Amino acid sequence: MEKEKTLEREEMLSPPDVGKQKKSIDPMVILAIIIVIAAIATWLIPAGSFDRIAVKGADYDKIDMDSFRFVAQKPLGWFDLFMSFTKGLQGAGDIIFFLLIMGGVFQVVEYTGALHAGLSNLVIKLKGKEMLLVPVSIFLFSLISATAACCEEYLAFLPLMYIICVAVGFDSITAVALLFVSSAVGYAGGMMNAFTVGVAQNIAGLGMFSGMWYRWIVWAVLAALTSIMVMRHARMVKNHPERNEMLEIDRKYAEQLDLGEVQPMTRREVLILAVFAGAFVAVAFCIIKLHFYIDEMSAIFLIVMVLVAVIGKIRPSTVAEQFVKGCSNLLWAALIIGMCKAVTNILTDAGIMDTMVWAMGNLLQDLPHSVTASGMFVLQDLLNIMIPSGSGQAAVTMPFMAPLSDVLGLNRQVAVLAFQMGDAFTNVVTPTSGELMAALAICHVPYKKWFRFLAPIWAVWAVAACAFLIIAVQIGYH
Repeated sequence: MEKEKTLEREEMLSPPDVGKQKKSIDPMVILAIIIVIAAIATWLIPAGSFDRIAVKGADYDKIDMDSFRFVAQKPLGWFDLFMSFTKGLQGAGDIIFFLLIMGGVFQVVEYTGALHAGLSNLVIKLKGKEMLLVPVSIFLFSLISATAACCEEYLAFLPLMYIICVAVGFDSITAVALLFVSSAVGYAGGMMNAFTVGVAQNIAGLGMFSGMWYRWIVWAVLAALTSIMVMRHARMVKNHPERNEMLEIDRKYAEQLDLGEVQPMTRREVLILAVFAGAFVAVAFCIIKLHFYIDEMSAIFLIVMVLVAVIGKIRPSTVAEQFVKGCSNLLWAALIIGMCKAVTNILTDAGIMDTMVWAMGNLLQDLPHSVTASGMFVLQDLLNIMIPSGSGQAAVTMPFMAPLSDVLGLNRQVAVLAFQMGDAFTNVVTPTSGELMAALAICHVPYKKWFRFLAPIWAVWAVAACAFLIIAVQIGYH
């Protein structure tokens, strides 16, 4: 019986059987098409280049705005097209290996049975109050993203959220939303996000985290609006299972908690979960205070795995076996991230990224003054499809957007605000976002269904963003 349960748990993160889901296009196919389109674009779009100036003490370069010129075309050859996949995997290696390590650690914790016992007891305590999970999660995780710049780190939380959401009657779409829609809200506020707002303000010559008061308002309003819309979806799924498009998929892949025979947790199980939960607290603290990143976070979770193995009295050979199983469960998601990185590499290496930035930026000069700020937001949305990295997009676009705002008579703080919201919102919809595609892969959510769920939320975000920018212009936000 225990062996059967273990086998069921192991299926939780395995890739979906795309052969049986004929109506859904596999994310790898979508990304393969995008890679081919990017390769074709290298033959059609003229290559161009800005001169870049190194910034002392930073990992990005500034663009010399007056230096743009067209350069020799560097189209991608057919052999290079196939090499782009391996180069993408190498370029995203830090995130990929962090993801694999998290899969291994999670599997070891899951093997002890403590996680299963803890979640079963949690679901029982939430009975009748399940809807509170939505606003609490959105406000909490978005606040962490707004201050500690967390995004891909949430992939570590996702398997837990997946199990909990399905167990309380929600669906896997809700699970992804509670973490990654929250991340988008946090990045849109970005009150103390050093990787987006910090970099952008530094390039724009503004004080670090200046204008924070308005960003707190942006975060609070967006978090409230998003909570309401995600709660509507969660309530619909819970009250009307027949309208749940993910029902059959979730039944197949999500672990089903047996709540009929839930036993009180043992001291050993409590201690294991305390250690596991402590890892997330330690990581959050170290990110904010010590500026830890992926390597340090990986080390913390590996230490936790060793402690869990000791407490759970698991043999070293069993730990190794379970760790490898956990890694293999997330291999598909890791490949997805590599393909996303390949798209960005193709556009950059071919020299057409600067051309696209230059061309789209020039479009803003012809817009009426009243809609220029909103035009900046739209431009950042388009650019984020090509440059999913927040700090990377800041380094590429802010040297252009900041002086452009001067020409157009706008405060540079408005340009930063347009950048951060454009960067944040697109990351949870574009198929070039490695974190999003990995999250959908982990929870077996077809991209088409995710897009349909997110569309009304994204529309509200876009309207709110334009309203915030118009107000910022009117009040002289600085």
